[in-house]
Amino acid sequence: MEEERIVTSVELPEDDEENIRPSHLDDYIGQHDVKENLRVYIKAAKMRDESLDHVLLYGPPGLGKTTLAYIIANELGTNIKTASGPSIEKAGDLAAILSSLEPGDVLFIDEIHRMPRYIEEILYPAMEDFTLDIVIGGEGNSKSIKINLPPFTLVGATTRAGDLSAPLRDRFGIIAKLQYYTEEELDQIIKRTSRVLGMPIEEDASLELARRSRGTPRIANRLFKRVRDFALVDGKDVISIDNTKMALDRLKIDDKGLDDTDHQLLLAIIKKFNGGPVGIESIASAIGEEVTTIEDVYEPYLLQHGFIKRTSRGRMVTPIAYEHLKIEYQNTIF
Repeated sequence: MEEERIVTSVELPEDDEENIRPSHLDDYIGQHDVKENLRVYIKAAKMRDESLDHVLLYGPPGLGKTTLAYIIANELGTNIKTASGPSIEKAGDLAAILSSLEPGDVLFIDEIHRMPRYIEEILYPAMEDFTLDIVIGGEGNSKSIKINLPPFTLVGATTRAGDLSAPLRDRFGIIAKLQYYTEEELDQIIKRTSRVLGMPIEEDASLELARRSRGTPRIANRLFKRVRDFALVDGKDVISIDNTKMALDRLKIDDKGLDDTDHQLLLAIIKKFNGGPVGIESIASAIGEEVTTIEDVYEPYLLQHGFIKRTSRGRMVTPIAYEHLKIEYQNTIF
């Protein structure tokens, strides 16, 4: 189900974000406080001729964590090496990555919360002292070796900061939470994407796209590309408000940015569980989805905009959701 969602904040193969990704802080729209603080930290590190402190970026998917990691490397004038937490399975995997770094390089680890704990423990001295202690050889013939590493900056990204162990979290000198974007910021991003991709968009069409993009640049850019397709096939060389509304209606994305999957989740709670409260496992079973996907991908936006709320007894659908779905609200809590 998740692969088919257009408004999922998870990166899809067709997104191809590299060609529209800004490369400097001055071009990065939104996240003002995070951006300006990073600007200071990067400038100070360069003035001291030291590597930047390790950086942890967290928040829902699609808000620009990967983009910020590339920008940090660009602003520092260094190279970036990338990896994902699940892909680092053995000590040798981590050793190969770390030993390839040059002084001042940025190592970006996406989904760092999914890195195995024993790999984490090898990473601690690398982060603190720029040394790597690994054991080589088989049982009865093993020996420990110590490798000195050049100073580097680890940039970790996670959608689940609470899943990070305290020892790992404590080794990041800079911790930044990325927030959902305002409609005004998304409007700027859509207009920038329009210029980069060479497809003009009218003002009201850009605002309409921003309104339905769930506060997420990745979704805004993806919707722009889909709407562009409809406009081109319709013989238009500018995206109009009519093109935009027609395309989004065809894609079944409503005026709040909710799609069929969001409606399915809300309706399941309303119709099968009387609006809640209901446990997350029961919701997952009712709609045939993984608990972690609901928590990481579906819920953040629905919670942020008040369609559902968490209680000590489970999830509940709010009067806002009933009104949006045009269903009469009945308070089942006595």
